[in-house]
Formats: sequence, structure tokens, C-alpha cells
Amino acid sequence: EKQAIETTTKIELIERLTDAGLRYIEAGSFVNPALIPQMASSEDVFNKLSRTPGVTYAALTPNIKGFERALAAKANEVAIFAAASEAFSHKNINCSIDESLARFIPVMEAAKAHDIPVRGYVSCVVGCPYEGEVDPEIVRHVSAQLISMGCYEISLGDTIGVATPRKMQRVIECVSEVVPMSSIAVHCHDTYGQALANIYAALEMGVSVIDSSVAGLGGCPYARGASGNVATEDVLYMLNGLGIETGIDLAGVVEAGKFITDKLGRESSSKVALAGYS
Repeated sequence: EKQAIETTTKIELIERLTDAGLRYIEAGSFVNPALIPQMASSEDVFNKLSRTPGVTYAALTPNIKGFERALAAKANEVAIFAAASEAFSHKNINCSIDESLARFIPVMEAAKAHDIPVRGYVSCVVGCPYEGEVDPEIVRHVSAQLISMGCYEISLGDTIGVATPRKMQRVIECVSEVVPMSSIAVHCHDTYGQALANIYAALEMGVSVIDSSVAGLGGCPYARGASGNVATEDVLYMLNGLGIETGIDLAGVVEAGKFITDKLGRESSSKVALAGYS
């Protein structure tokens, strides 16, 4: 989102989501605030939010400096992120894939010392805005490196939303050769309207962890035209229809989405919200 969001608004959004039953929330990102000013208030968010027992409040940490900030803010989990595209890695974190993996070693060591779980993201698993189609073998290589470092889960990110179900399954098939299916998650942006189809394809293969964004907010500052992650409301509607129990109240999430889109002065990207679900 281009405009700055008040810390109090971020905190209320997080608390509305936990009230709706969500038990894992990436509540902030300890990236360079000069490059991503929207995340400059992450310390304040972690320090001031009311923490619900049993909820994981995770933080994105690109390097050891980011990890130290997350540790000081008492994040109870961190995530590191690599890319399956050299060009995107340079644009996103200003280094090569191998250099990015080397940067994560001290983060993993520090996390282990403090008994903090680490989740791994792989960006551009199907396509890159600079290189085009991405070879699943590269995704497998990066995923294998992250797992061997000690990440407990690998989230496969279709950062620019170009995947289709068969392509998503091909990536998952490839990665599952080196990562157990129980440790694979999917992170599907909805740029081309394929996110739910891709998630369903992943579910059919045994994936049970889905990243999502309330109201479909967000995007990627280094991938022009990329929409936000798939809307949490739309994923829940589909899961409910499949009889998959999540423990999350869809109406509560719709209300949380309405709250934040009103604050942003924009329309929700959730089809369920736009259809008037309540």
C-alpha cells in the first residue's frame, strides 16, 4: 500500500484478526525503513499490541540486523526470504541468490540460540518480472538450502501471480523431492485471477498451509503490476465450501477487511467482501 498507515490502525487490524480466530499473523517487517517506509513502525506495533495467548506474531527479517530488531520487539517467530530469480534477488535485497543464502546463516544461528522458529520464503517460484519463466529446479535448490539451514517450513511465493494450477503443481512436485509436503506452504498473488485455482491445486497435492492477506492488501514494490496476496476472505469461503475446518470466523475477517479498507480509502480486493458477505 502506498500510503502510510497509523500504528494504532495496524494494531487494531491485528487484534481484529486474532478476534476472528487467526492464530498466525505476520505482524511486521524489519526491513530497511528507508527503502520500505510502510514498515518503519514495526517496533511500535510489536511493543504496543495486546498479545493473545496461543497466537504467533511473526516478523520478516532480511538479515541479522533485522533479526536483532525482531528479537528486541519480542517477535515469537521470524521469516527469511530468498528468491528463485537472480534478477529479482538483486532488485529486492540487492544481492545474488547465493549471497542472500549466506546472509541467512548468522540469522539461523542467532534464532537457534534464542529458540525462535524460522520460516523460509522463496519468491518468484513460477515467474519473474525481469527474467520471465522460472525453472522449478532453481526453486528446489533454494528450498533445499533453506530447509538444510533449519527453516521448519518453506512458503512458495508466486510473487507476480502468473502461475496456473499445473505450473503450481509442477513446482510443488519438484520441491517435495527435497522438502516434506507437510513443510510446504503456498503464497499466491492474484494478479491474473488464478490464486484460488492455484491454492486448490496445492490442496489436492497435500499442502495444508496457505498464506493470505486480509482484503487482498499489499503487493510488491519490486514487481510492477503485482497485486496483493490472495484475500483471506476468499480463501476461507473456499475452504468452508470444501468442508475444511480452520477455526476462523469468516464474518469476522470480512469485518476486519472492511475496517482496514475504510482506513485506506480503497475498495477491498476480496470478491467475498464485494459480494456483501456478512
